[in-house]
Amino acid sequence: MLMAYAVATSAIPGILPSCRLPRVKCRMLNFDTTFKQLPKQLFEFAQPVRVAHPRCIIFNTALAAELGVSELGADGSHLTALLSGNVLALGSEPLAQAYAGHQFGHFTMLGDGRAILLGEHVTPSGMRVDVQLKGAGQTPFSRRGDGRAALGPMLREYIISEAMHGLGIPSTRSLAVVATGERVQREVPLNGAILTRVAASHIRVGTFEYAAAIEEPGVLQALADYTIKRHYPLLWNEKMSSSDRYSQFLSAVIDRQARLIAKWMLVGFVHGVMNTDNMAISGETIDYGPCAFLDTYRAGTVFSSIDTHGRYSYENQPTIAQWNLARFAETLLPLLHSVPDEAVSIANSALQQFSTTYTEAWSSGMRAKLGLNTARPDDPPLIQGLLSLIERNNRDFTQTFIALQRSQVSPEINQDTREEQAWITRWKERVASEQSVDGSVERLMASANPHIIPRNHLVEEALSAAVEDGSLKEVERLVDVLRSPFVNKEEDQRYHLPPCEPDAPYRTFCGT
Repeated sequence: MLMAYAVATSAIPGILPSCRLPRVKCRMLNFDTTFKQLPKQLFEFAQPVRVAHPRCIIFNTALAAELGVSELGADGSHLTALLSGNVLALGSEPLAQAYAGHQFGHFTMLGDGRAILLGEHVTPSGMRVDVQLKGAGQTPFSRRGDGRAALGPMLREYIISEAMHGLGIPSTRSLAVVATGERVQREVPLNGAILTRVAASHIRVGTFEYAAAIEEPGVLQALADYTIKRHYPLLWNEKMSSSDRYSQFLSAVIDRQARLIAKWMLVGFVHGVMNTDNMAISGETIDYGPCAFLDTYRAGTVFSSIDTHGRYSYENQPTIAQWNLARFAETLLPLLHSVPDEAVSIANSALQQFSTTYTEAWSSGMRAKLGLNTARPDDPPLIQGLLSLIERNNRDFTQTFIALQRSQVSPEINQDTREEQAWITRWKERVASEQSVDGSVERLMASANPHIIPRNHLVEEALSAAVEDGSLKEVERLVDVLRSPFVNKEEDQRYHLPPCEPDAPYRTFCGT
């Protein structure tokens, strides 16, 4: 096998942000970074800070194959050097992006404080993706942070992002986790790690907030034009007026986000920190900090330890998404129309579509989960009736739909109350009224109801084994089954089940 790398310069000692890193030739990483062509206010060139004893502990071979970089895993030492940031691939011009954000409703000027974009990799099929190191050291935006990341949170992002992909939910992906051989100081010293994240891009609502806030001529329009060309190329039509292009851009972003949040809600995903800097314009789920999945269904569930008022609870996610999109719309006002009142009117009209699109996407998804092909006026009370029942009776969200899919009363439902039996009778009558061919109801439900989600207790067990015992077996096995969540295998039954104590409090932490 041909070697994928050739050292281009000798290593330069020292672990300093300003240190010029050695370069290696990597014939698989095809970097063509266009973000650096944007106005300089939107980024700062920044090199990763070298680490002492890096070791690649997980490499995503499936994702590597999709990206056309499978051979990255063929040479462990060069792979580790690249994905720890100790060396740079030729063609990489690493940078940290500037952005702002409404964090728990409060506006702050921000930027990549511990993440560095190595470059935009163009795959053999022509797909363009960002390749970013998370936990790569201090940048000009680090403020008082150390720029590093701990092993546990980086493994959590690896697990959950792969799970979301398996569930068919747009998401950033994780290519690798590298243990740094160094400790990071949080409340207690923790093992350090660097995550290699792959995304359609890292342009956020907060990126547009930053561009609008600095009020530099041309910056906002340059960012909007770039984003349209990269993520919504069909809108780059010379026959379209500028105001129409930007209004359709706003509508397209709203549409993608409405459909994304509906997908979250349908599997019980709680993001936990839906700040505007954590909403990607591409429509991917991004930044898996204090995220978790529902076991027992409670609409007001909050997992994040810092969300003391429930701003980002499960049931609030659609409302918060629309709030975030209103902030995005505000940034585009100068581009929507030269008359301020007209611009506001255009923005409000677009924002009103969020609720319609979200409700249609969520309702369609819920009907599929219940085996219903067609929409009928009495569907909303049927669906809400089920959710109210399982909340009052402390039923597991995922297992309830699996039980219905099996067309039998499961342990979640057969502790039967009269209300539950009455609902089941209504549902069965509704299913029977569908004009469906043999097996179509079961197939529809099977495509909409995962057997496996990242059960919080299993995620914690896997992370504990990795962080405390140094064993990656549970992480690897968990990720493997999460990649096929709709498949029911006898040997995977432990991954189906809720915790033995489903009502035990569960709290997550940002890891920063």
